[in-house]
Amino acid sequence: MEAVREVWTDERLDDLNHRVDEGFKETRAEFRAVRLEMRTEFTAVRGEIAALHRTMIQLFGGLIATLVIGFAGLIATQL
Repeated sequence: MEAVREVWTDERLDDLNHRVDEGFKETRAEFRAVRLEMRTEFTAVRGEIAALHRTMIQLFGGLIATLVIGFAGLIATQL
């Protein structure tokens, strides 16, 4: 087993710095790809959400109109 080195040479530190920088470059590239994919998916889903929103408003509007007409009919029959 290799002994733990207590002294790091400038070359080893530079090599470590380079490896860390390369790792971060790969990570940044992966994050960019994920962000682009999410942005593409979000624009597609945004249209579906808007359609669902319109449908819900129509359904709830119809429900409220039905309740109002029903209560008005009930009141009219009692008078």
